[in-house]
Amino acid sequence: MQHGLLHNQVQRLWYTGPMFRHERPQKGRYRQFHQIGVEAFGMAGPDIDAEIILMSARMWQRLGLKGAVLQVNSLGTVASRADYRTALVGYLREHESGLDEDSRRRLESNPLRILDSKNPEMQRLIEAAPQLPDYLDEESRTHFSELCALLDAAGLEYEVNPRLVRGLDYYSKTVFEWVTDQLGAHGTICAGGRFDGLVEYLGGKPTPAFGFALGLERLLALLEAGNAEIPDCHPHVYLVLNGQQAVQRGMVFAEQLRTALPGLRLQTNCGNGSFKSQFKRADRSGAGIALVMGDDEVTQGTVILKPLRSESGQETLSQQDVAARIAKEF
Repeated sequence: MQHGLLHNQVQRLWYTGPMFRHERPQKGRYRQFHQIGVEAFGMAGPDIDAEIILMSARMWQRLGLKGAVLQVNSLGTVASRADYRTALVGYLREHESGLDEDSRRRLESNPLRILDSKNPEMQRLIEAAPQLPDYLDEESRTHFSELCALLDAAGLEYEVNPRLVRGLDYYSKTVFEWVTDQLGAHGTICAGGRFDGLVEYLGGKPTPAFGFALGLERLLALLEAGNAEIPDCHPHVYLVLNGQQAVQRGMVFAEQLRTALPGLRLQTNCGNGSFKSQFKRADRSGAGIALVMGDDEVTQGTVILKPLRSESGQETLSQQDVAARIAKEF
């Protein structure tokens, strides 16, 4: 995102290590999984909703992912959703005999999630249930209308799905999902929305927020199913450092190269290690070139360039000349 950071505006891109779910594994839905996500705090308008949704659409474009459908909905404010919950529970109790075991369990704890049931035997009952958009307050209607206008102006196709809900009580107003029919019953690859109640729920001050999360394993499965070309994420260059002076100078040198060559993927060795072990790391990283700097090179103002994927011989270069030399390779 290109928004500036103000004192009350915090944005972050996050990645979680291994996560676990306590349920039966299915295609694209494993016991252990990983997520990445985007969040923005401090902005209450529909513009940030649209910005982040458009960011997710841009990801699919960059990945060459086809066939994903954007669905959007509004959950309204907490007050309007409470009114809808009362009407929905009343309807479901009148038809409780038609609910499956999972829906009966959710009737008390989270009745809105019943609308998201994939049980084909319940679809007619769900379709006849009260619809959330009929219970939205004016504030929520305006917010959602402005969001849709922004998406329309950007030329992004979407479907309004009045049955789309999120399972946690702190969600409000905009919710969205990217769905596909290529992963079986669980076709959501990215989901999120506005969670204005989360910070307060965790003990902080009321803070508007919007974001999404996507599952890496499910995304990779979808890319493989569509034979999409996965972009190369290997580093271009691996910087091998040996000696205390080399480590200190190497960190500065790496930043100078990144500044001189925007888009350069440069990985600096961290955690010490002998030349032999560092070259093993460089090879495993997939980098095409290793730059080698020891204390002698620091003193002499040089660096050694060693190709890792070709038979070309190594070169000793002035540190001032390295950026121009690398630019010829990438």
